Amino acid sequence: MRVLISGYTGLVGTEVARQLTAAGHEAIKLERTEPNLAALIETVDAVVNLAGATTGKIPWTKGYKDEIVASRIETTKKIVAAINGAKKKPKVLVSGSASGFYGDCGDAWLDESSPKGTGFLSDLAALWELEALKADTRVVLARTTMVMSRAKGALGKLLPLIKLGVGGPLGSGKQWWAFISLQDEAAAIIHLVNANTASGAYNLTAPEPATCAQIVKSLAKGLHRPAFLKVPTFAMKLLIGEAAVELLLCSQKMKADRLLDSGFKFSHPTLESASDYVLSEELPN
Repeated sequence: MRVLISGYTGLVGTEVARQLTAAGHEAIKLERTEPNLAALIETVDAVVNLAGATTGKIPWTKGYKDEIVASRIETTKKIVAAINGAKKKPKVLVSGSASGFYGDCGDAWLDESSPKGTGFLSDLAALWELEALKADTRVVLARTTMVMSRAKGALGKLLPLIKLGVGGPLGSGKQWWAFISLQDEAAAIIHLVNANTASGAYNLTAPEPATCAQIVKSLAKGLHRPAFLKVPTFAMKLLIGEAAVELLLCSQKMKADRLLDSGFKFSHPTLESASDYVLSEELPN
């Protein structure tokens, strides 16, 4: 199987490519300057669209928010146009989306039928999904949650603080943080490529919910460090602004039932197993 990947060099794209290669498949990097995308797409079996500027870069200036949007929407438009213009179409487009689609939902359980929320990330995810759904092939929308890895992402910034003994819950710590290990994230994407009946939105999240405080405590326990120093909500809003509210203080208690019902088996279904994975994970060369 030949799989074309946009966002190939990102955290998730790298792991998707690694797992595909290990299974004997061919992972192809989509170059930004690809001169004939439709012709390239005619040679592949599937497209995985993960391109997008990180939302973790702070602060979210107006210019950077425009970059976040354009990097996702414009790339997706180009891929969809190429798929629709190709004589031989790939069997599936797995396109990135995010848990931000739901907005801040407190303690409510969220499945794929839950409504769109409000805010920048919710609007972004909805636009991103709309563009992907225009593709003339089977489309899967991967609503990704916090990807647990010690190499990059949110934990890549939080773990050093916990190691120093100065990490702790953010805000109240009671907000629900949907999470998934990097290994399971990539494996779920590949599973959805191969699941011929899979289409529409899927929550890519571990089946066990956890709060911010529980995640920080679990990681601190594994590192044999304290995790008592809370970061006040007002300080986060003051220092980080809008990104703090939408990324770190937002509460999303997500279900993984649809992914489980499709036959996917998690390697790290619980917070304990995901934390063990993160703390034993070998960093890439």
